[in-house]
Amino acid sequence: MIQTKKLHYYEEPKLARWLFASRPAAVIWLAARLYLGYEWLKTGWDKVFGPGSAAWMKSGVAVKGFSQFAATQLTKGDHPAVAYGWYKSFLNVIANGQYHWIAKVVAVGELAIGIMLILGVFTGIAALFGATLNFSYVFAGSAGVNPLFILISIGLILAWRVAGYYGVDRYLLPLLGTPDEPGKVFSRTHARGAVRAAA
Repeated sequence: MIQTKKLHYYEEPKLARWLFASRPAAVIWLAARLYLGYEWLKTGWDKVFGPGSAAWMKSGVAVKGFSQFAATQLTKGDHPAVAYGWYKSFLNVIANGQYHWIAKVVAVGELAIGIMLILGVFTGIAALFGATLNFSYVFAGSAGVNPLFILISIGLILAWRVAGYYGVDRYLLPLLGTPDEPGKVFSRTHARGAVRAAA
């Protein structure tokens, strides 16, 4: 007979439960969401509709130039700005032919992330995509506002249950639910399927 160890369940601290899952804390995440959403919207808007949009939406040379520069630049010492060899190889692949479509994905992606965060639509997912872009910029040797944006995004990801409470998620999440707990839409679909199967 195989004995299995019983896993001990640890409750999250009260402060974490309040900060990441309570309605009063949703006001904090609303402010963070609007700030981050505005920044992404502004950046994406410039790339898609601004004066220099052709470098992103038509030729893609903005990404080509950035990739080439990041893959070859050196810091004041002898070390390259890109700390990881695999990421330097990735940037070289982009610069040598993949920049056309990646530039469009980045520009439209930034715009979409901004809109989703401002409206509070799938807030946790939008913040995850935003953090992914920020990490890619950091890996390429660009710090700037990226660390701050990553921190805010991590907070929004952890607070996904309430970060969009003052937004579309307030109505969307109960309808769709989560993989563990289907919402009203999928509960009805599941119930109809069960009735048909029983018939």
